[in-house]
Amino acid sequence: MLSIFEQFSKTVRLAIAGVAMIFLASCQGTLSGTGGQGQSLNAGEPVQVALLVPHGSASAEEQLLARDLENAARLAASDLSGVQIDLRVYGTAGNATQAQNAAIRAADEGAKIIVGPLHAASANAVAVAMAPRNVNVLAFSNNPTIAGGNLFVLGQTFDSTADRLTSFAVSQGKRRIMTVHSSNVAGELGRDAIARAVSSRAAQSAGSVSYEFSQQGVIGAVPTITQTAQTNQADSIFLTANAAGALPLFTQMLPESGLTPETIQYIGLARWDKPPQTLELPGVQGGWFAMPDPHRDSQFRTRFQAANGNRPHALAGLSYDAIAAIGALAQSGRGDALSRGSLIQPAGFQGVNGIFRFRSDGTTDRGLAVVTARNNRLFVLAPAPTSFSGSGF
Repeated sequence: MLSIFEQFSKTVRLAIAGVAMIFLASCQGTLSGTGGQGQSLNAGEPVQVALLVPHGSASAEEQLLARDLENAARLAASDLSGVQIDLRVYGTAGNATQAQNAAIRAADEGAKIIVGPLHAASANAVAVAMAPRNVNVLAFSNNPTIAGGNLFVLGQTFDSTADRLTSFAVSQGKRRIMTVHSSNVAGELGRDAIARAVSSRAAQSAGSVSYEFSQQGVIGAVPTITQTAQTNQADSIFLTANAAGALPLFTQMLPESGLTPETIQYIGLARWDKPPQTLELPGVQGGWFAMPDPHRDSQFRTRFQAANGNRPHALAGLSYDAIAAIGALAQSGRGDALSRGSLIQPAGFQGVNGIFRFRSDGTTDRGLAVVTARNNRLFVLAPAPTSFSGSGF
């Protein structure tokens, strides 16, 4: 039974470590600053933007990510027309104190807005320092617990993903949704996001089962999950697990225990195409998960590689999106273009991964496609919406 789990050992964990780090490292975040009015812009002048990335980090993975975040921001700045971005890059070494000092230096040098940093603890420290100076912060985190005031998180949140998938599930006649989550902070936040989506989409909870985040914890939870699903007549199971965690084991063992894809629909809060080998798992076939517009994502990756000679890190698009949003706002010529009120405009922005918008609580809505795996390949079941007036929101 453990052979599938063992297949996804070191290589797989390194492949998705960069995606996980900004959430898992953020669980100790506290309240951010309460500012957010934003710096005023002067018509006709370049917009000075500070980019805080983990240059100088002891982690080789973070150093590569820092490079790609910077290159994506420069690509976005070069794509803008009608506005100039004065992009200034500051290294944080992945450290909260250094990130805060870099932000203070950037503000002293005239930064109108800050993009980054990576970790939520660093983002929180930066936002607290910038609140009295009316500088808004667009961080690369996806942790909703730190968002608010002058701090916005660019990452795809659990709430956005859970709502999109639950809405689709209901449209397909799946209304009795059971949740399976790890008994850690990330799993519990995922569980809560699914519960909110189930409630708001007029579905019904068919129970919730937690498991210890270990191989034995996963194995031990299978009988309870099976019994709960059968007793509560669940028609779908929403898993918070990813490929580096419990997903390989669950997608093998739950069907073996009687919860086959023919009798119950599997739904994933995490992306099941990261890394690509995940799509080859037999138990993943037919499962639903959400992702940004695959076509636009492919276009960005092609352009990025042509410009920089390497495929971009999975998070690089967040940096591009931040600069694209700043540019779109600055093109209005308004002095308050970077204010909190301007950032949370309902229409949102066009990014490399599709539409997105900042919510008043500091989190981000993203237009997501619903996809599935068939014969080890990715298929789109419901395309990503092209506006926030469309379905799925």
